[in-house]
Amino acid sequence: MKAPGKATRNGISIMELANMFPDEDAARKWWESVVWPSGRFCPRCGSQRTHECKHKWSPYRCTDCRKYFSAKTGTLIEGSNVPFRKWAFAIYLECTSLKGISSMKLHRDIDVCQKTAWFMLHRIREVFARTKTEKFSGPVEVDETYMGGRFKNMHGDKRAQRRKEPNLGKSIVAGAKDRATNAVSAKVIPQADQKNLHGFIDDNAKPEAQVFTDEAKAYNDLSRKHETVNHSAGNYVKEDTDVHTNGIESFWSMLKRAHKGTFHKMSPKHLQRYVSQFAGKHNVRALDTIDQMAGMVADMAGKRLRYDDLIADNGLESGARS
Repeated sequence: MKAPGKATRNGISIMELANMFPDEDAARKWWESVVWPSGRFCPRCGSQRTHECKHKWSPYRCTDCRKYFSAKTGTLIEGSNVPFRKWAFAIYLECTSLKGISSMKLHRDIDVCQKTAWFMLHRIREVFARTKTEKFSGPVEVDETYMGGRFKNMHGDKRAQRRKEPNLGKSIVAGAKDRATNAVSAKVIPQADQKNLHGFIDDNAKPEAQVFTDEAKAYNDLSRKHETVNHSAGNYVKEDTDVHTNGIESFWSMLKRAHKGTFHKMSPKHLQRYVSQFAGKHNVRALDTIDQMAGMVADMAGKRLRYDDLIADNGLESGARS
C-alpha cells in the first residue's frame, strides 16, 4: 500500500532533522550555505574580501567596509539572539505543520519564551508577506470570506455590539486561485464591493484571464471574460462546465481550520500576515521539505522586521486584553 501524502516530494522526519543539525555549528554552516551559495560576501557592501574573526555575535569581518557580520546580518533574523539551530527547527515545524504552529507550542518545542516564539513566527510570516506572485493566466477562481468569531460563541452584550459594526465586526479576505499553476493569492480588503474586488482581480489576474466567481453582485460588470456559479441556489458547479470556485474555497477551509484549531484568534491587526503565510505555504507545498526550508531562509535576505514595528499601532484592533 502507498503511504499517505504525495509520493513525488521528500519529507524530513524529526529524527532526520536532529541528525542534520546535531549542534549549532552544523546549523550555522547549513544556513551560510543557503545565504551565500556562491561564497561568503559582506551583506553591507557586497565585498567578497572577508575573513573570520573572534567576535561574540559576528564571526566575520569585511576588509573593505571594516564591518563585522554574520549570516543573520541584512536578513529578517538580524539582531536575533536565538541560535541558528533553534531557527532551523522553528522553520521546519512551520513548514511541516499544515495548519501552522502556535507560539505556545513553539516556545515549548524549542525552549524559548512565548514572546520570543511569537516574534519568530511573525518574522517567518514576513517572508511570505513580502513575496509577490506573478499575475495569473487563468482560469482564475475568485471568492471572498469573512474572518472573525462566531456569534453563537459570544456573550450577548458583545454580540449586540458586533451587529452594529461594519461587516458585523468581521474582516474580509479576498482570494484568487489559478487553475493553471494551482497558486493562491489572498488579501485583506476593507469592503466586499466592486471597487475592492475588481481591483483585487486586476492586481492578480492577467487581462486575458478568464474569471470564475459566485453570483455576488460585486462581481458584476467585470471587464474580462467572467462566468458565475449560483451558490444561493445550491449549485456549486455550473452544469456541464468546469465553472466553480471549489479550489479557492478549499483554501478558505484550511485557513479557517488553522484559525479555529491552532491560533483560536487572528486579530485584524496581524490578519494579513496569517493570510499571506497560508497562501505562501500553499504555493510551495509541492516542494521537498528541505527545499521549502532553504527557500524561506534565502527569502529572508534584504528584509527586516523589528519588534517595535511589529507591535506599532496600525489602526486595527489587536485583540489584546485591556
